[in-house]
Formats: sequence, C-alpha cells, structure tokens
Amino acid sequence: MTMTAAVTETDNGPDGKEKQRLAASGHEGNNEKQSDLAEAAKINYLTPESASFRKTEGRMLAVTVDGKEHDAVYVHCSFPHTDKRIYLSIRTFENKEIGMIRSLDDFPKETADLLEEQVTIRYFAPEITKVVKIKEEFGYSYWETETTAGICRFTVRSGGGHVKLVSENRLLVSDVDGNRFIIPHLDRLSDKEYRMVEMCM
Repeated sequence: MTMTAAVTETDNGPDGKEKQRLAASGHEGNNEKQSDLAEAAKINYLTPESASFRKTEGRMLAVTVDGKEHDAVYVHCSFPHTDKRIYLSIRTFENKEIGMIRSLDDFPKETADLLEEQVTIRYFAPEITKVVKIKEEFGYSYWETETTAGICRFTVRSGGGHVKLVSENRLLVSDVDGNRFIIPHLDRLSDKEYRMVEMCM
C-alpha cells in the first residue's frame, strides 16, 4: 500500500502556535521575537489549584477559575484526532478562552473523567471497522461502512480535505452533514478496502 503524506492537525494547538511564531520570528528582528514570546506567555494554564469544574443542573460544564465562576463553558481540543487528553482549551460559548489544560493527567480522576466526557460528546467520531462499499458519482462518494456505532451509510464531498490523513496511518472522513468518522489503522484494511478508500484521498 502507498501512503499519502500526513496532514498535520492545526486546531489551534499551543505547540503549533508557538512553533509558527518562533519560525516567523526567525526572519524578523529581536523586537518581534520578544513580542511573540510575550504573547505565548499570556496563555493561562489551569491547574487543580486554580480551577474547579462541575456539571450544572442543565448538564452543562461550569468552571471556577481563581474565584471567578463561569456557568457555561466548553472544551476545545488542540489535537482532537490524535490525543484528546492534552492541551485542552476551556472556552465560553462566545469563544473566549478562559484557560488551557496541559494534560488531564494533571487533574484528579473525577475531574478528568468529567472533562473527558465533555470531550467525547463534542468530538464524537465512530471508528470504521470495515469498508463495505464506496461509490463515486458527480463529485460525491457514497460510503457504506461498519463502525463502532453500527452500520453507517454517508455521503462525502470530493476534494476539499474531507478525507485526510491526521497521522501516518490514521484517516479522518467528514461527511456532508458534518459527521466525522475515523479509520484508525489504514494498514489493517484489506487490499480491496484500501483501494476504495485511496480513490477518495
């Protein structure tokens, strides 16, 4: 099987941001370097000591940071398709960042479980265990698959990065309704399955 070059996740990960800033600053003066580093330093990293999380009666996530309560927040993953436990941005529904969690491993199990539940709800993406059939027609591909959520049939628009590698061996498929599906191990597909998928990559 031939592999296509992997697409790097760019969902606002702090590592990615800082690398871009530092790379850009290599071609600019010291003032720009200092400005970029100062901006990166403004990230408010949350710790078990500074932040406490709870679920509201309406099953929303709430957080208190340094004594200030935020009644409705959501969790944004920097790397949603490779590691959902690191660099989690806690944001208001106006998309204002309250703070960043470096790793769920830094928090007590009860808090980590609560945040992981919120991440799972937000980034629900069944894994494709078998590709039964893919038919291409008029700029769309029609998929019939077996997944961890049962048999799924969905339509994918051709091109535009709707079928892309998110790591060397992991494929993300986004359908026309915004649903996401993961093929976790391309190398475990049969030759027939791989040829069908490769036509869409």
